[in-house]
Amino acid sequence: MNYLYTNKKQLTNELTSLNNNIKSLRELKNFTQEYMASSLSITQAGYSKIEKGKTQLSFSKLEKIANVLDVNLETIIKFDAKEYFNTTTNIKATNNEKKITNSNNDNVVQKLYQDKIGLLELLLERTDLELQYYKKKFGPF
Repeated sequence: MNYLYTNKKQLTNELTSLNNNIKSLRELKNFTQEYMASSLSITQAGYSKIEKGKTQLSFSKLEKIANVLDVNLETIIKFDAKEYFNTTTNIKATNNEKKITNSNNDNVVQKLYQDKIGLLELLLERTDLELQYYKKKFGPF
């Protein structure tokens, strides 16, 4: 009986971790829950339940989430925020001066900025289309 309880507890921990990983990756991509929900053809409340672990997550839904996040399933399953943001700060004091060095994954930061730029360009394009629509409908300002 304890063996089953341990497995259930481990399974619960793994599922909670999976939900947290999805949320962390979404936030890293600077995606809103609304965007994710829209991309998955579900409501924002439904997507929120996925991140909170209040709904059962099917394999196919997990694949769709991975696709929207532009990552593979392994990334979602094995994602570790602490490892991902492995930024170490070493402070070395020599006499009266202090030297601070940060080492982080520059490629990750660059990819995040590129993703954000792409999203902003898409938003600008949609805003321009909307403005053109209203100009046609109501005339120029």
